[in-house]
Amino acid sequence: MPGLLLRTLRGELSGERPIWLMRQAGRYLPEYRALRAQKGGFLPLVYDSEAAAEITLQPIRRFGFDGAILFSDILIVPYAMGQDLEFLVGEGPHLSPRLADTALDALHAVPARLAPIYDTVKLVRAQLPADKTMLGFAGSPWTVATYMVNGEGSRDQHETRAMAYRDPAQFQAIIDAIVTVTVDYLAGQILAGAEAVQLFDSWAGSLAPAEFERWVIAPNAAIVAALHRRFPEVPVIGFPKGAGEKLPAYARETGVDAVGIDETIDPLWAARTLPDGLPVQGNLDPLLLLAGGGELERQALRVLDAFADRPHVFNLGHGIGQTTPVENVGHLLSVVRNWRPS
Repeated sequence: MPGLLLRTLRGELSGERPIWLMRQAGRYLPEYRALRAQKGGFLPLVYDSEAAAEITLQPIRRFGFDGAILFSDILIVPYAMGQDLEFLVGEGPHLSPRLADTALDALHAVPARLAPIYDTVKLVRAQLPADKTMLGFAGSPWTVATYMVNGEGSRDQHETRAMAYRDPAQFQAIIDAIVTVTVDYLAGQILAGAEAVQLFDSWAGSLAPAEFERWVIAPNAAIVAALHRRFPEVPVIGFPKGAGEKLPAYARETGVDAVGIDETIDPLWAARTLPDGLPVQGNLDPLLLLAGGGELERQALRVLDAFADRPHVFNLGHGIGQTTPVENVGHLLSVVRNWRPS
């Protein structure tokens, strides 16, 4: 029988709520920090499949989350498309050459860079308890494109937004290429053992409504449709961070099986406005988890109560912070596990 998380993502409503947390395998865990110190930087960890599998499984062993999220990074796709990728201490990821300066067709794809990620999925799936769900993921095309064009993260995605306005045909070609690789990448994860996948659109909130339709909804819909044709039983979660009032249109038009919502969304509003029966994932503020105490419990219960009448996966509104106390995570798990609809 599928685990609680997978059943919920497929639309089953029950009295229990599955829980996993974005970035649950990461720097807040002492066992992760110990392994990283032993192995070196972030990218070497991602490409050491045994180490990446161990990191993916660490929060499952410690907390018993319902889902194990693959330890990797959204920039593996541009790396496979031919950009060089490095993570600099204190500066974050850098891609080169930037597509602001170099044509897309000047890149030379290296699809073999995806293979170790599939090996990680296989290793995790082989060790994962049967009642836990293996989650794969990729970045959504708009968010991935912002890094490919600019070469690094940016506050408002200025350079990428300007390119999309100035030369929409050129930018469409970049988006289309990312869609193609992302479909293949997620299909590879599914064939390796991923039971559900998530599309992260971390910078969806930087776009005006018409651009949101073109650069967020349309490419995500293309990915979802392609995956549904090949893997109709595998749920796709869409997470358009910052979508705000555009969230219902995203949920309707992309065809995602579940929608993740960030901490800026009122859960009561989301429960009223999202399509009936659509599973929702979210949306506790990660800073509440860091702060802990009574307010953490009150706000977690508010999220749970808001989605009592629809399938709901408890999660944060974004990734868990690296300074989050481990004991606060345990407290949150207790709150979610003990909640029942009234």
